Amino acid sequence: MPLLVVALVAFIAGIALGGGSPELDAAKRFLSAWEAGDYDAMHAELTPSAAAEYPLDSFTGLYEEAAMTATATSVDAGDAEGPSADQVQAPVTVKTEAFGEVSETVAIPVADGAVAWRPELAFPGLRDGEKLDRRTRAPPRAAILAADGTPLAKGPASARTSPLGPSAIDIAGEMGVAKGEQRDAAVAAGFPSGTLVGTSGLELAFDSRLAGIPGGQLLAVGSGDRVLADTKPTPGEPVRTTIEPGLQETTVGALGDLFGGIAVLDATNGEVKALAGIAFSSPQPPGSVFKIVTTTAALEAGAVSLDDQFEVVTEAVVEGRAISNAGNAPCGGSFTESFADSCNSVFAPLGAEVGGEKLLATAEDFGFNSPPELYAAEATAAVDPPPSTIPDPIGSDLEVAVTAIGQGQVLASPLQMASVAQTIAAGGKRSPTPLVTEPGLGPPEGTTEVTDAQTAATVRDLMVANVNTGTGEAANIPEVQVAGKTGTAELGPDPDAPAPGPGESPALEENAWFTAFAPAEKPKLALAVMVVDAAGSGGEVAAPIAAEIFSNGL
Repeated sequence: MPLLVVALVAFIAGIALGGGSPELDAAKRFLSAWEAGDYDAMHAELTPSAAAEYPLDSFTGLYEEAAMTATATSVDAGDAEGPSADQVQAPVTVKTEAFGEVSETVAIPVADGAVAWRPELAFPGLRDGEKLDRRTRAPPRAAILAADGTPLAKGPASARTSPLGPSAIDIAGEMGVAKGEQRDAAVAAGFPSGTLVGTSGLELAFDSRLAGIPGGQLLAVGSGDRVLADTKPTPGEPVRTTIEPGLQETTVGALGDLFGGIAVLDATNGEVKALAGIAFSSPQPPGSVFKIVTTTAALEAGAVSLDDQFEVVTEAVVEGRAISNAGNAPCGGSFTESFADSCNSVFAPLGAEVGGEKLLATAEDFGFNSPPELYAAEATAAVDPPPSTIPDPIGSDLEVAVTAIGQGQVLASPLQMASVAQTIAAGGKRSPTPLVTEPGLGPPEGTTEVTDAQTAATVRDLMVANVNTGTGEAANIPEVQVAGKTGTAELGPDPDAPAPGPGESPALEENAWFTAFAPAEKPKLALAVMVVDAAGSGGEVAAPIAAEIFSNGL
């Protein structure tokens, strides 16, 4: 035989033996698309009769249902071999959340260069006429712990308890029946229908960590039940917080039945030591506690000094609008006196002089317009604490003036204002406010330099004056010197108040605020108290609450 003919025969034989076939190529493309979760591409490899019997929507639905039942996270297909007779075989491994890895050799029927698909191909190990099902059970739920290991929540999901009783709920949160996306996520993770989940607080923020991984049996259901995988539940991992149990009880007790919020921080590093009520979940107008921010901006800009004197008046006029002092009281004198007595007539025009750009930049350095730094971002997938906000840009001189006294569109949470106090207490350096400090669960470390130590010391002295001789006198305690600032934020006319008489102004709904740190010279705790729709000013309502917390906490 001529050499050329021998070479040609060998080449053709090589194609026949090792070059593949249309059926094998179709099966390989099918498997590759399955790995990618591309159901459109998988369906495109079906024979015309299979594609007609199983349209794309029903085809996709069978795969999605199987993946959800199995809690599948990925598909890995090995090398395909064949075709042998009318099928191609390939090992397929599906990784799952609840059942580990499920590996089977899948026989893919092929014909005419395409996949002659059947429903049992929706999951490895299924046989003709079988569907995937599961029986799962949840593991024990892990505990939420205070800094010293005291449980803030422990026990089964249906009966969480704590030695702190109701005082722990504001931190730990509550359990309930999952709804909407949270229910879908729980089912997709393998939990039985109706499993209780965290619905607020840390129970919600760290639900997946606390809940653990369900276990049970993955079944092929047809004429009988076959077990494809059998696993034990994996218990959840506890979450340790920065909370001090005694201080937490004191803080919750001090707020009592009032509607509002309190945040208590470690003045040296920003760690959250206690939370009560709506401490970070519902920012409100801060009123005059925001004057700490305005004062910092004004001192840095050289717009004011402690030697400045201000006329004693009842109001200031900015762009034609009169901005009154609380109760239309005369207010002024030195800047220290003006801060201590919280003179709107001084701070509104001072804010306009500082300007919106500088006031905004200073507020953002203090943490406004940024999410609260409570825990790692990945832990808050189900929880999105709202930021404290200031308009950007603020706008006209009048809008800047109103913002400078904590009114207008500025909103703050007790956590934010406690952080403002902590920044001044720490010499102008703002720390994150972690509630959880375990590696990988807490916020990033490091501080933000908001202002220099000299400016912070000046603001501290002004806050001491507010407590000693000004509107914050009710925060005085015999144990240590407190540095603080009161605030009374106007929310609007009180709908429950009697109608005003002729010439009278309508009664207003007001929030009472007080933010402070103590001891003033060597700060240990920083806090902010907010009482919504309070029956009194910040000095009358919020400052005494702070005094109680400092007395017990220090």
